[in-house]
Amino acid sequence: MSRTYSIRDLVKEFGITSRTLRHYEDEGLIAPERRGQARVYSARDRARVTLILRGRRVGFTLAEIGEILDLYHSGDGGTTQLQHSHKKFKQRITALERQLHDIEEAISELKLGVTFIETKLAERAADLEPAPRMKMTGYSVMPAEE
Repeated sequence: MSRTYSIRDLVKEFGITSRTLRHYEDEGLIAPERRGQARVYSARDRARVTLILRGRRVGFTLAEIGEILDLYHSGDGGTTQLQHSHKKFKQRITALERQLHDIEEAISELKLGVTFIETKLAERAADLEPAPRMKMTGYSVMPAEE
């Protein structure tokens, strides 16, 4: 007999809410058994939750994750699932690299902006400083003692 898990077990293990698990069920990503009102999750459901959470962490939509998971039973020993996963992973890498480039550019622009603002603030602070008081001593001008 294979191990089963309660909703509480999976919530605790994965640090997610029971609502999240029910949402994955509503989306058809997992299919726990029912014992009365209680949901009973199989080792397969647990493995799928692991894959769903990994997919979400790297930015896949639930629909994309569902596509990959659904190909597991395609009858070709997993070849179709691997090929599809490979394609989706490469697309996601490209998208993340593009985002990384955009983020790096945004950080550079913000750093330039910070430098510009700091320079302007320093200039304005210098303009607001009171001029030192001067006194005449003979033929020269000297700062006044305070």
